[in-house]
Amino acid sequence: MFAGRHANVTAVRRKNNDIIFYEVPRTTKPWVQKLKKIPLLRGIVAILESSAKGSQHLNFSMESYAEDELSEEKDGAKPEESAKAEQKSGWSLSMVVGVAVAGILSFIVGKLVFTVVPAAVEQLLFGHSFSNIIIHNLIEGLIKILFLLSYLYIISLTPLIKRLFQYHGAEHKVISAYEAGVDLTVPNVQRFTRLHYRCGSSFIVFSVLVGVIVYSFFHWDSLWERIYIRVLLLPVVLGISYEALRLTNAMRELPVLRFLGYPGLWLQKLTTKEPTDEQVAVSIASFNRMLELDRQVSKA
Repeated sequence: MFAGRHANVTAVRRKNNDIIFYEVPRTTKPWVQKLKKIPLLRGIVAILESSAKGSQHLNFSMESYAEDELSEEKDGAKPEESAKAEQKSGWSLSMVVGVAVAGILSFIVGKLVFTVVPAAVEQLLFGHSFSNIIIHNLIEGLIKILFLLSYLYIISLTPLIKRLFQYHGAEHKVISAYEAGVDLTVPNVQRFTRLHYRCGSSFIVFSVLVGVIVYSFFHWDSLWERIYIRVLLLPVVLGISYEALRLTNAMRELPVLRFLGYPGLWLQKLTTKEPTDEQVAVSIASFNRMLELDRQVSKA
């Protein structure tokens, strides 16, 4: 999936090797556009908007997969078996819709889980060991990072998520090749790294570090009060993290700020995998189609 100025495009390779596209014009309501100009608040708006659009494109990919599976079952099945296969696909598409709706809230739910659980674990293990809030927050941040790394490593072992991370790596390679000004061919794109500064992985790292700082300004007397404070401050942490990411991306050529982006790049070693040539070809097709649609709108 690639987002351009005027369109978002996802390319999917079908089992017959045809590449199809899902194209969505980028339209933003005026009141949303105004919110995007307000510091701190624009980060939350961008996250919610990205989650909503991402779920649409995920839905398209899953529908394409379901159609391929149904087609294979029908080709070699008897009439009564074909009817069962069609019914099975109906259930699959219903599940797809459920996944799409859940995808809109997945980031928020994930952040809540990774905010509440580490705080609770740290409180249970070290709550009565010392009184220094900053140390408590540092340990909480460490637990959060360990949880995150463990989670990403475990899910990356599954074939489906590994393939998703390979396409993520292909997207980064294509963007890097385009920014370098080289022709977008598979051999050229494969020469580039799968790590990229503007990836959302950097945002995850920033949110952990910013949380340690922000939470240090608030005292708690119980576990529930500690969790309550973190849930209330979550929008603040997300907003500041987004602004910090924008700053480091805009000024990443400065040595000090460039170093701040390294943890996000290290995390991408888990959230991206080396793509195959076929996966890079799909990413190139998606990116080129996005550029084509942007040019068409600009000329209109």
